[in-house]
Amino acid sequence: MTLEDLGTARGDAAATPQARVYEKKVDAQGRSYATGKRKDAVARVWLKPGGGRITVNGRDHVTYFARPVLQMILKQPIVASKREGQFDVVCTVKGGGLSGQAGAVRHGISIALTRFEPELRSVLKKGGFLTRDSRVVERKKYGKAKARKSFQFSKR
Repeated sequence: MTLEDLGTARGDAAATPQARVYEKKVDAQGRSYATGKRKDAVARVWLKPGGGRITVNGRDHVTYFARPVLQMILKQPIVASKREGQFDVVCTVKGGGLSGQAGAVRHGISIALTRFEPELRSVLKKGGFLTRDSRVVERKKYGKAKARKSFQFSKR
């Protein structure tokens, strides 16, 4: 085999990239599972066909997330995929504050939806729901008042 033969053999393989095929991932009870993260919050989400109930840490999502903005954030992936009232969501969330927890549950619901119905991936990806928001609080540095704030400077 010559050097030219190697170049053409490699070129043929690179010319036809394989499109990734996403399969439906469901457990024995017919649920799809996903983990969502945001800031310090981690949410474990189970999605199953049902009437549209969302339960967070054993409570209804309206009582757990009292602010309407957080409830809206929670439902964004379901509304974007036009699946309102078709899935029951059960999730447990730990860490962070309420805003971070709502974002973590949203991230988990999005991933669980794509595992239940892989054809929804393009809609959710376009909405930015599958991307993990990697912004976290910067740590405090020694010699500083906070992460970046310095103590007041005095010349004398």
